[in-house]
Amino acid sequence: MEKGAAMQEARGDNPTVADLTPTLVNRLRAGDGEAGTKLCELYHPPLLRFCFRYLGAQEEAEDLVQEVFLRVLRNDALPENFRAWIYKIARNRCLDVIRSRGRRPDDQDLPSASRIRDDLTGCLTRLVRREQRAHLRRALAELPEHHREVLHLRYAENLSRLEIAEVLDLPEPVVKSRLYEGMVKLRAHDSLVDR
Repeated sequence: MEKGAAMQEARGDNPTVADLTPTLVNRLRAGDGEAGTKLCELYHPPLLRFCFRYLGAQEEAEDLVQEVFLRVLRNDALPENFRAWIYKIARNRCLDVIRSRGRRPDDQDLPSASRIRDDLTGCLTRLVRREQRAHLRRALAELPEHHREVLHLRYAENLSRLEIAEVLDLPEPVVKSRLYEGMVKLRAHDSLVDR
């Protein structure tokens, strides 16, 4: 067990994902399969959703996430902010794939795992939520890419402004500004305004 994790365990603290990640990667590099399973549980679903948003193809996103994990394992050092780093690797790899095929599906739905489970709500509620999602998708599709991207990273991937800045290689004030501008444009969109 690494020093930081040992100290947390001794204090009885509940370590965060960020605290566990270096320990898990080092254990995996040492051959601990259980650490690999835990690392996948923590990062695979959100990375898959993230890559699917860019690529629009489940199999392609799965393959890319595997490539990202391989790059992480092959890298000798781990950065201080692992989560931003792994998203940056995934984003750059997605952009490479998109460039190689020459297109990007802007209006693709997020994978079904990110949707509200329809069987837990009534028929009318499902209909209203479907309609709301369709309006939101249309409004998002009309935003400039730089606004869509920061909004997705913040609200779908739950990255902090600092992490988004690291992923996109932008100053944090630019990220903050793009988030604000994107939200203002969304709130003002005709299909989302209550009449």
